[in-house]
Amino acid sequence: MSDDWLADPTEESVWRPWRLLQQRMDDEIARVYADARIDGLKPTWVMELIRLAVHGPMTITELAESVRITHSGMSQKVAALKAAGWVRTVAGPDARSKRVEITDRARAVVGRLAAEWRATEASIAEIEAEIPYPLSRVVTDIEAALERRSLHARITERLAEDPEWR
Repeated sequence: MSDDWLADPTEESVWRPWRLLQQRMDDEIARVYADARIDGLKPTWVMELIRLAVHGPMTITELAESVRITHSGMSQKVAALKAAGWVRTVAGPDARSKRVEITDRARAVVGRLAAEWRATEASIAEIEAEIPYPLSRVVTDIEAALERRSLHARITERLAEDPEWR
């Protein structure tokens, strides 16, 4: 196959630095857990563990709504949390539903996770004070732009003009 027919669009990206920054920050939080010998915990699981500890058992739907992700995404996350020993499922109010609850393993560290959450939030606020355009303002401004016109609409509009998409 000739390389002439297609330029690699992935060599330049506005989006990738955002994702890499988020990954870098998550990796640094994971180092905090490793330093504290909290093994097998991903930073992306902590909100759910704290939420369950504070509010008690929830269905997957309730937990997904609580942290604002899709049911499918939460179902996958609960499966991973369960496999890692952080949560278990128990019978719900009817035969068809299950509730998710934290395990004793999670209960033993959830206070430390809440402390890390507070320290992380304070650290992000400190970083925001050091930069001329805070991340929270970037998020708010992007959300406003997406309210004016969704990302889906923007992408499909450009795809309609691209002969390779047709």
